[in-house]
Amino acid sequence: HYEQQLSSLTILLTSIDLLLFCVQQEDTDHNYYTSKTYGPTDPMSKDLWVNVDQMDKDKVKIHGILSNTHRQAARVNLSFDFPFYGHFLRDLTVATGGFIYTGDVVHRMLTATQYIAPLMANFDPSVSRNSTVIYFDNGTALVVQWDHVHLQDNYNLGSFTFQATLHSDGRIVFAYKEIPMEVAQISSVNHPVKVGLSDAFVVVHRIQQIPNVRRRTIYEYHRVELTKTKITNSTAVEMMPLPTCLQFTSCDSCISSQINFNCSWCHLLRRCSSGFDRHRQDWVDNSCPDETKDKSCDIISTTQLDPFITTLVAKTTGQSRSRGETTTAGASSSTSRPPTSVPTEGKTTNICPKADNSNQCLDAAERKDTHPLHTGLILGILVVLLIMAAAALVTVYIYHHPTSAASLFFIERRPSRWPAMKFRRGSGHPAYAEVEPVGQEKEGFIESEQC
Repeated sequence: HYEQQLSSLTILLTSIDLLLFCVQQEDTDHNYYTSKTYGPTDPMSKDLWVNVDQMDKDKVKIHGILSNTHRQAARVNLSFDFPFYGHFLRDLTVATGGFIYTGDVVHRMLTATQYIAPLMANFDPSVSRNSTVIYFDNGTALVVQWDHVHLQDNYNLGSFTFQATLHSDGRIVFAYKEIPMEVAQISSVNHPVKVGLSDAFVVVHRIQQIPNVRRRTIYEYHRVELTKTKITNSTAVEMMPLPTCLQFTSCDSCISSQINFNCSWCHLLRRCSSGFDRHRQDWVDNSCPDETKDKSCDIISTTQLDPFITTLVAKTTGQSRSRGETTTAGASSSTSRPPTSVPTEGKTTNICPKADNSNQCLDAAERKDTHPLHTGLILGILVVLLIMAAAALVTVYIYHHPTSAASLFFIERRPSRWPAMKFRRGSGHPAYAEVEPVGQEKEGFIESEQC
């Protein structure tokens, strides 16, 4: 749908000033994936390497443009659904810099987040005729191989050959054949150097002062960072996906799930989520965080309460009639005795029986009039004090927990008040261009500064 929107005149006026907030969580205990590294002497390293030369020649594709350009990216359509962080993907973007971009919104700053990076670095296939970017899809796996690619700023170090294999079951394999130097020693001055995975959600903010203009904000909610010192010749890394909340399709299975996430069910969207995935905007816009606080699958209908209310009103009316009193309980009721006074609308009037002393009735009325005044004043002061204390506690909590749901709630609604990594041109960071640009949004992108 995003590509269709790009063709409209409205999207030409859309602001693509993306802000990448530093709210990501490093995968130290592997919440989304488990990884295992195989050394050069391990037989699994050779087994996980896919020999492209032995594959079907009709399915193996050497991308001519990527193999002869620098900082370019091209879309690749998959023949299967690839699960990534619980989301099923059908389109990927292969970049010359040794990584695959998984986001829907294609922009110039592809290295920021939403990537699968066997070895992200400043590779330039155009500096050598032997450098190629190869990929093939056999229906159950996609293999992307960067073959004999060189670093643009250090060509003499030699060529790198490595690949990433994406399986239909969500398994991701990084395999390395030729790594001429330590990955940790690769310069990141002109290009980020990353090994791992990352995902984020995109939130669209409408600018009320300017019609038809929107601002997109990218929030990186998780990152897998693999140890660079273990990446050498003839090594491999295998990453297996762990269960996520998105896999549950019913409320009962969602709230009773025993996984590493606090799963909640949204009745309106009929979706299970932890609140942090690519559907974050729908989750917030439909008030799902408020709905899922009770952790219940029961939906209370207002029609179910009507018989109870009707019975309660009937009993109250009957008791009042037995005492010879007149009541108005949200409905008109008639009695044989006329009321001694007309009650004002929206208020409850107590009528003194004729047998009672009028002075005692007046004293009681005065006491009832003055007592709520003092009670209301005291309650008002207490409410103000509680609000002030809650505001102070929330401020302290948000300051020390920037990745909490409360912090993200305020980030989404007041992005200009939070520390962000703003993208500005001319900052020296890489700006990727698509081989076949989808629209003009790349011109409005602002490159990244240090966070």
